Amino acid sequence: MSESEVIQQIERALSTVMEPELHKDLMTLNMVKDLRLESGTVSMRVVLTTPACPLKDRINRDIEAALVGRVPGVDAVKVEWDASVTTTRGLPGRKDIPNVRNVVAVSAGKGGVGKTTVSVNVAIALHQAGATVGLIDADVYGPNVPIMLGLHDQPSARGDRIIPLQAYGLRVMSLGTVLKPDQPVIWRGPMLGGAVRQFLYDVEWGELDYLVIDLPPGTGDVQLTLAQSIPLTGAVIVTQPQDVSIADVGRGIAMFKQLKVPVLGIVENMSGFLCPHCGERTDVFGAGGGGELAERLRLPFLGAIPLDPRVRLGGGDGQPLMAAAPGSPVGQTFNDVASHIAAEVSKENFRVTATGPVMPSGPRIKLG
Repeated sequence: MSESEVIQQIERALSTVMEPELHKDLMTLNMVKDLRLESGTVSMRVVLTTPACPLKDRINRDIEAALVGRVPGVDAVKVEWDASVTTTRGLPGRKDIPNVRNVVAVSAGKGGVGKTTVSVNVAIALHQAGATVGLIDADVYGPNVPIMLGLHDQPSARGDRIIPLQAYGLRVMSLGTVLKPDQPVIWRGPMLGGAVRQFLYDVEWGELDYLVIDLPPGTGDVQLTLAQSIPLTGAVIVTQPQDVSIADVGRGIAMFKQLKVPVLGIVENMSGFLCPHCGERTDVFGAGGGGELAERLRLPFLGAIPLDPRVRLGGGDGQPLMAAAPGSPVGQTFNDVASHIAAEVSKENFRVTATGPVMPSGPRIKLG
């Protein structure tokens, strides 16, 4: 059998390997590149739809199972991982942000549930996975992102463009770096909308795979401005486990559905406390409410983040947990949440794109 015939058999075998999130095979999705056979080893480059893919190991196992021992002449498989984040463009009536592939809003029905903590640590986790990430602090009444990231400078300008600040690999904009310390924001709706649009369109974001937007709590002017201005890829809802937080979350989800913004899933924050000395779990705010709500509303449950003193201490010192202790148990939880969000983004983009994921023309992300 010639090498070209073996390659054809390999391609047919790979057409049985499914991308677990998109439920299409790797060949149909055009994810397999640089396929070659040398001395019994099949080498290939697999282009994932996100560098934060949570199922990379599963895909690797499925490739090996489809080829080794099943295709004559194939003894081993060597996979090089690559990523090219999918995007959906051109929603009617909404203006894209140039070079920004996906915009993910992080929302909460009420304040104090840790929405900003989730926004900051998820953004850092996505960057650590290999993505280019921006972060907008759109919580105009309580812009706490600069405190959590240790930012003290004001953004600079280049011509008529604003240059975002940099922290832990993120490109960041926040009203907290523009206002004077302790200056209150006493603005009506049009002023709020104008500030948000300036952060969206007047900032030199450059190439971004994900732009994470930390929203104010509730259902107000900022949420409405965002939903009507830009093609939001989707919204992530943060809640605590207890009933009062769950009730407020339901109203927020209803708002996004009314505005035709996909809800990517629900994150349960402050989900129990594990004693660092004895390991005993205490459900300070209850447990399971976020997962139950997600199941009831048929939404993805993106993860439960436990209480950890390092989250509070690091945020106050300008060192988020994902920067200070990414390998800790809570850090791994944030990694998992970020991976699930990235997977939901890929699925949403695939769902609304009739011909499959659109691989952007920007630089690919090389994965180890």
